[in-house]
Amino acid sequence: MNGILLIAMSWKGSLAVILTLVWLGSAEAQFTDIGGHPNLYRIQLFPAPDLKSARGTVRLIQPQSPFGVAVSPDGHHRYKLNLEIENLPDPASLGDYNTFVAWATTPILRPLIKLGEVGNGSYHGLGPVSLNKFMIWISAENSVDVKERLGRLVLRGASPSTRLQPDAHLMLPPVRPSMTQREQTHKPVVTGAKALDWSQPPMHPLVSMIPGLEELRPKLVPFLPRVEDEREVPVARPRQVIFLRDGQTLDLQASPVLRTIHGRTYIMYGFNGQYPGPLIQVQQSATITVNFHNETELPTAIHWHGIRVENRYDGVPGVTQAPVEPGESFRYQVFFRDAGLYWYHPHHREDIQQDLGLYGNILVRAPTQDFFNEVHREEILMLDDLLIGNDGLVPFGEERATHALMGRFGNVLLVNGEPEYSIRVRHGEVVRFFLTNVSNTRMFNLFFDGAPIKVVGSDLGKFERESWVDSVTIAPAERYIVEVQFAEAREYPITNRVQVLDHTFGSFHPEVVTLGQIRVEEPKAEPDLSVTFSMLREHTDVQEDIARYRQHFGRPIDRHLLFTLSVKDLPARLMQRIRADTVYFNPVEWGGTMPMMNWISTTKEVEWLLRDETSGKTNMDIDWVFRLGDLIKLRLTNDRDAIHAMQHPFHIHGQRFLVLSRNHTTNENLVWKDTVVVAVGEVVDLLLEISNPGRWMAHCHIAEHLETGMRLVFEAEP
Repeated sequence: MNGILLIAMSWKGSLAVILTLVWLGSAEAQFTDIGGHPNLYRIQLFPAPDLKSARGTVRLIQPQSPFGVAVSPDGHHRYKLNLEIENLPDPASLGDYNTFVAWATTPILRPLIKLGEVGNGSYHGLGPVSLNKFMIWISAENSVDVKERLGRLVLRGASPSTRLQPDAHLMLPPVRPSMTQREQTHKPVVTGAKALDWSQPPMHPLVSMIPGLEELRPKLVPFLPRVEDEREVPVARPRQVIFLRDGQTLDLQASPVLRTIHGRTYIMYGFNGQYPGPLIQVQQSATITVNFHNETELPTAIHWHGIRVENRYDGVPGVTQAPVEPGESFRYQVFFRDAGLYWYHPHHREDIQQDLGLYGNILVRAPTQDFFNEVHREEILMLDDLLIGNDGLVPFGEERATHALMGRFGNVLLVNGEPEYSIRVRHGEVVRFFLTNVSNTRMFNLFFDGAPIKVVGSDLGKFERESWVDSVTIAPAERYIVEVQFAEAREYPITNRVQVLDHTFGSFHPEVVTLGQIRVEEPKAEPDLSVTFSMLREHTDVQEDIARYRQHFGRPIDRHLLFTLSVKDLPARLMQRIRADTVYFNPVEWGGTMPMMNWISTTKEVEWLLRDETSGKTNMDIDWVFRLGDLIKLRLTNDRDAIHAMQHPFHIHGQRFLVLSRNHTTNENLVWKDTVVVAVGEVVDLLLEISNPGRWMAHCHIAEHLETGMRLVFEAEP
């Protein structure tokens, strides 16, 4: 497609605005050569009019990060820059100049970031740059020591995000739904003694509604939990910690509960009447029995996320077991092969059941005492969000899922089911946080108000080496284990800090939401763990385990999955907006800034696809067969050219894998994973170990994307 770059530049002290027409096409042939889609991860540098032969290219590289994406504490995407420059003349031929200097700045020309001295050739790792919209300048300067650009500009280019402009479709008259359509989508449903009707999701406070969508409704029957008598529904209580030894049994029941959030009471779901469900703590290599009983009105099952269980207990209706119907039971036997942090949740209409509270954590302890560092305490946090409108919970679709385009973003953020998490700690205390993202869609960027954060582990255990970070980025279904020291006697708010995109007006907005408070009090914590905390451990046990697989890292790709999208029969006004939005996709959709157009889309109109690039087969038609002991080099490509691309947290059941590279940049600190986030336009290579026989599912863990069919089943033969 063609695109317009708006480049603001300063030329000899005056401000000029230049419109440059650039061919941006799909460049699919180049996709894997440069790493990442060039439409999102490359900047073309254009010369001044009298230097027509000069040219350059900037490749946007994600810096090394323990997380799926690298962002700053305030949520800006971080990039290192690789520059390729050719045909620059001798700087002295342009005037009183001795060198060339690279700069980064924004369309309003501040701040101005000096990247360093450049010339003809290759320059790797400049930056980092953490700006929503930015430009790259190459200027001729008298000295490399200049603090600001004083010389003439010779090359300039703009980031792909600068293509974002106010949507011209706003000038078109809104397309109104017909009365017949309004009547068809407004039928109330009786739930107990109450009639249930669709209520609009609230608009994001930082953006405006797209004209013409306000009267549209999903073409579905609205659903919320139904009970005969609300007075008989128990009030949910905080989760209980359950310690189980090898051979012990847990009785687990899913049923309606009453939850009060911000002073309003809702009928939701809970395991054993708790929120979240019981926290199960077991030792590595233990086996427990779980007697599950379903007292909700929906068929369900329990998936033991990340645990390499026996296949028949994986909890996938239609693949490993029949659904557990209302009033029925199922017995699971769960063997805990790996130490780490796991969770359990439904795998049938999880867009409803998980969102309404059916989730719980499992902490599997290693037998060795020094598996983790010494800390003063541990906190286990489940991060979630909930969509609440003026009339209460925004209903779900009864026949199928709503929010099929982007997933259901909530507007109330929760920690362990509560909107106001808080703990009191002592001055200097070191706290280990076990973090799980159980939201349907939302990625979090957690900031502990400047307290130092040490990343220790992820899904199936520890990293090869610990590392320092400024914030913690975590996608749905992922887990991270971090340690934080609170060195000052004050309050530390835990905030989610992201940059949300207003698709209509082409602008970014900082969004800061407080999830909780850490209150640090005297006296000082004993013992003093400051010295221990300041050191970064090398986990030799993890390195030795992974060393057995390194000879396979450079192998050719065995399987290639493309993540893409198909839509049909969406309202014309909505399709207008979706097509206009294709000019730029943020690598990660950080917030629900298009609630109406997202809500209207259902799994009848939207199908997210996993496409096997060898056979052309998609989703459940893919028929991969592996053998126990196989090591599969798997490439995941997120199609930037889809009509509405967004990130996908991809989960593989029953196995474990290593994330080898992103956009062909080698991952230098490995950890065993079961879920990996793939940003828009990104290429991610995995090494998948086939260690567990059976029929296993792999899917996007955005619940609504899963409901559209974004899943496959592969066979692992003994």
